[in-house]
Amino acid sequence: MRTRLLGRRTTAPSVDGGQEGANTACRGVRGATTTSGGADRASLREAVAELLREMLTQNQASTEDVAALIFTLQEDLAGANPAAIARERGFSQVPLLMVREHGGDTRVAGCVRALMLLNTGLPQGRIRHAYLRGARELRPDLVAVQGELA
Repeated sequence: MRTRLLGRRTTAPSVDGGQEGANTACRGVRGATTTSGGADRASLREAVAELLREMLTQNQASTEDVAALIFTLQEDLAGANPAAIARERGFSQVPLLMVREHGGDTRVAGCVRALMLLNTGLPQGRIRHAYLRGARELRPDLVAVQGELA
C-alpha cells in the first residue's frame, strides 16, 4: 500500500490483504446531515449513522480506511456528541474530534458536518461527498454531481 507523507508517496506493507504497492493517498471526504430532533440522542444517532454509512459506501471504503474523522456542530446542537455515536458504529480505532462551530453558515438548523480523512486509491476527482437531508442545500453543486455519477 502507498501512503502520502509530506507530499511524497511511500510504500508500506499491506496489512489487509490488499495489493501491496497500490497507489493510495489520504483524501478528504466532506459530509453533512440534519437531525429534526435537535440534540435528541435517537434522532442524532440515526442521522449520524446514515451519514457515515453514505460517506464510506460512496467511496468504496471501510472504517479500516479512515485515518481520522472530524465533526462540527452548530450552537443548536450543544450537548450532542456525534463522535460517541461514531465509536458505537465501529469507529473505535479511528481518531475522532468534535468541535463546536463559532459563527459560520448557520442557515441549516440541526446540522452536523463531518470531514473524513480517508486512505484510498481513488483519485481526488472521484471522491464522493455526502450531503443528506436538509444539508443538501449547503452544497447543491456537489449533490448534483453525485446524481450524475450514480
